[in-house]
Amino acid sequence: MSNSFLTKNALSHSLKELMEHTSLNKITVKQLVDHCGLNRQTFYYHFQDIFDLLGWIYKTEAVESIAQYRSYSTWSDGFYRIFCYIERNKTFCCNTLNSLGRNHLDAYLYDVTNDLIMGVINELSAEMEVSQEDKHFIANFYTLAFTGLVIQWMRDGMKEHPDHIIEKLSVLIEGNFLKALLKYENKPL
Repeated sequence: MSNSFLTKNALSHSLKELMEHTSLNKITVKQLVDHCGLNRQTFYYHFQDIFDLLGWIYKTEAVESIAQYRSYSTWSDGFYRIFCYIERNKTFCCNTLNSLGRNHLDAYLYDVTNDLIMGVINELSAEMEVSQEDKHFIANFYTLAFTGLVIQWMRDGMKEHPDHIIEKLSVLIEGNFLKALLKYENKPL
């Protein structure tokens, strides 16, 4: 593991710890570097500002969370892992949701969900003639629906169990990816 990654990781752990009891909007770079024993110059060598670090945290953790769940048979497991990540990092994610850094949470949810859905769409359409544009349109539709569902779940206090949400989602989605792809197959221009 590189020194750069270790430094970024130390900064990310400190930010998450500070966000346990302080609003993201009130955390300063000085507080952050003091908390993890680094200096401001080191912080600015790696990140432009705290929001840049926040984005790095979500991007880094997103890669780990669902990489192996991009198929039709495992998509629900991938969605479940997204819910689990948010539950494990509840304060961090809710703090982000209610801050100026909200766009980083939105981007995290969009990126991991879209990556998962595109994997499913590409798998299902392997033998079909569907344009990339149409595949992206279908993936974008389902991605926005899912991310909206997750944000609402967070706003409602994360009371409903993820298994129950995934079960309801499965009823809506099962077969609909393929149905949509079939409608777009060989669509006249």
